[in-house]
Amino acid sequence: MGEKVLPRMRKKYEETVQEQLYKEFGYKNRMEIPKLKKVVLNMGLGEAIQNSKILDSASAELEAISGQKPVIRKARRAIANFKLRAGMPIGCSVTLRQDKMWEFVDRFISYALPRVRDFKGVSKKGFDGRGNYSVGIKEQIIFPEVNYDKVDKIKGLNITFVTSAKTDEEGRALLKQLGMPFSK
Repeated sequence: MGEKVLPRMRKKYEETVQEQLYKEFGYKNRMEIPKLKKVVLNMGLGEAIQNSKILDSASAELEAISGQKPVIRKARRAIANFKLRAGMPIGCSVTLRQDKMWEFVDRFISYALPRVRDFKGVSKKGFDGRGNYSVGIKEQIIFPEVNYDKVDKIKGLNITFVTSAKTDEEGRALLKQLGMPFSK
């Protein structure tokens, strides 16, 4: 049996990022160093009400992007104005942890973000006050795993990076050290 190979981004975190954050914030304990807990990818599809095939293609694309089968999300309550009933499927999501999470973060920062048209960095405003960061992607085709010829409709997705950081400042420092290109 060969030794397990660590994902490139996890290796970077363990070898350099942890030490830099430890020095930058002057933690008293190594367990205080913020770390990435999970990454959640979510595709909300309001148009799935009229066309249920959209949900199937979105689910397949999300599976290609994440390498994991997505969970279909259903409406919690009925909204008459949108012709929406409780229990109708309206989106899909995937939660990535451990090695799959590190692989995704690496691919997102290294391959997907540079493919965004007129890219000037991701917004600094996506923090929630507790060190977690959310970013919206307008086109799922920036991921190399998505086959452009099979895409029937351009769909966006939300990506949330959940960290153990206590403040936005710590969360931003963690993501910046990992290579997240924040705008000026």
